[in-house]
Amino acid sequence: MRYSILILCIAFFFFSCAKEEENLPNLSLETASIGEQSLDPDGSSIDNAPTDRPITLTFSHGIAEEALPAAISLTDNEGNTIDFSYNLLTNKKTLTLSPKGGLETGRTYTLKISPSIHSTNTAGFAGATLIFSTKAGEMLLTEINFEEGIKLGTNKYHQVNPSLKATLRFDAPISENSRSDIGNLVKITGDQAGSLEFQWSEDFHTLSISATTALQELKQYTLSISEQLLGEHSEYFGGYSLAFYTGTNGIAKFPLISDEELLTKVQRQTFEYFWSFGHPVSGMTRERNTSGNTVTTGGSGFGAMAMIVGVERGFISRTEAISRWVKMVDFLAAADRFHGAWPHWIHGETGKTIPFSTKDNGGDLVETALLIQGLLTVRAYLNTSSATELALSDKITQLWEEVEWSWYTKGGGNILYWHWSPEYAWEMNLPVRGYNEALITYVLAASSETYPIAKGVYEEGWAKNGSIRNGGTFYGEILPLGSDRGGPLFFAHYSFLGLDPRNLSDQYANYWEQNLAHTKINRAYCIENPKGFAGYGEEAWGLTASDNHQGYNAHSPTNDLGVISPTAALSSMPYTPVESMEALRYFYYDLGERSWGEYGFKDAFNISENWYADSYLAIDQGPILLMIENHRTGLLWDTFMKDPEIQNGLEALGFSY
Repeated sequence: MRYSILILCIAFFFFSCAKEEENLPNLSLETASIGEQSLDPDGSSIDNAPTDRPITLTFSHGIAEEALPAAISLTDNEGNTIDFSYNLLTNKKTLTLSPKGGLETGRTYTLKISPSIHSTNTAGFAGATLIFSTKAGEMLLTEINFEEGIKLGTNKYHQVNPSLKATLRFDAPISENSRSDIGNLVKITGDQAGSLEFQWSEDFHTLSISATTALQELKQYTLSISEQLLGEHSEYFGGYSLAFYTGTNGIAKFPLISDEELLTKVQRQTFEYFWSFGHPVSGMTRERNTSGNTVTTGGSGFGAMAMIVGVERGFISRTEAISRWVKMVDFLAAADRFHGAWPHWIHGETGKTIPFSTKDNGGDLVETALLIQGLLTVRAYLNTSSATELALSDKITQLWEEVEWSWYTKGGGNILYWHWSPEYAWEMNLPVRGYNEALITYVLAASSETYPIAKGVYEEGWAKNGSIRNGGTFYGEILPLGSDRGGPLFFAHYSFLGLDPRNLSDQYANYWEQNLAHTKINRAYCIENPKGFAGYGEEAWGLTASDNHQGYNAHSPTNDLGVISPTAALSSMPYTPVESMEALRYFYYDLGERSWGEYGFKDAFNISENWYADSYLAIDQGPILLMIENHRTGLLWDTFMKDPEIQNGLEALGFSY
């Protein structure tokens, strides 16, 4: 009986165990993910999986660690096995796999979990296959270099050699398909751009490009790289576009001559503006090469001085110069004047005023001063032992003495005024205050023996009781006077065509130091080129008043429109002889006919706008000719400064010279 009961118990135990095992739940994969991207446990392929995140598997029940990692494999689409490390969390249900070295972009991976994975308290596992593709990574252009060129900003270059040699470096190798189609993916567009030649580095990261035909000089082009460019592992590229400007090709546009010969050539050709293009009736200087009968007062003062250079350089005879001066002086004696001052513009045949603007239809004291500076230089040059020249000298003296400088203080105030009109009186209301181009106006007003001003007019009016001073440092240069960074460069030219700055000082400044600092600051600004204009550099510099692509403006470091005016650098020859000569060579040899023409250097250019002036202006041509001569011989300075009246005026204002 006992044995029967025992057998029955054993049988019941085995039956119960078998029944319990039959009811055990199956092990299942409940979730799978890579980073935040969910994977499909049923085996559907998933795209755009990240490459640098672990794979996380979550099971329905805890799994036995001893079954790992043999039960799991990871392979790529080429059949390569990917090694990984794993971590089974304490609940035994969550398993993370971290591929060693990460996954590669643009590839398909297969993760297989075999049925051999198990847990002690579950039934079997059916196995799982997960397929996913990593997203293609972004390929970056990490470096671009032109063999010759200057970076203007993050996405612009200038002075690129027209032969165009450049290298592009990517952070991933370029795919074979893209390499075979590179001519359609990398292009240069612009004026007569032509085709490119390509060369790859061994690792296919670097592409060298060159133009099969040289690009045009001083033109804008665009280098573009298509977004269709792909990396070796399908890395995508966001596309790229870069603007650049070519420089000159380094080939001289005219035959090479010595620097001295070149200076003479520039003076000779510029002289023709004042001589051959002088007004046939009045002998005066036309405002510009399209002015017809409009002659300019200040520019004619430059023209009168230009003829001294013409005689001394052998461009014309002394007799020819005397004849032209007589014609000019006789015309000026009969032309409109307003308390002795001439208007800005005069009709070259009639001598009548041509309004410069509506209310500017009377006397212009600053233009008159520029004219008188020229006439007094001529007077000092004349040989009074000659009856003809003595008569001319007397005529100049009469014109000089008839200018009512003190009357232009507007009723005896301590400042000179620029304009007076019989119709509008003082409505222009423009006081002549420093610092600008008008220092010569106060010097002449103090030098007059008929209508002089007192020193107080200079102190209060021009010097503003000392507030004319600057004293700031710009680009390492101390600027004694004027506005920050100096203003347009003609401030250093117009008054100093005759007025010699070499040893000129008053209580406010040494004027050589003033003009030297002003010039160096202007050039340094152009080299820095903070606005990123094409064409600026060590050889192409100089901001001053001139024509531009929009009309006319007084260009300066604080009013920079991308316009280089040759007169700025060339008229600064006495101050920066080496740097100005470099600019002259560039304007002549490199720019060639873009800059050089019938009357010397054309007025201005703007490479960024593909604009080159075809104009010549008297007030820009004159300083080129005259300041080059002052650099070479000091001729105009020495001649003007020997005038005893000028010496008296300077001393009256407290100048040493």
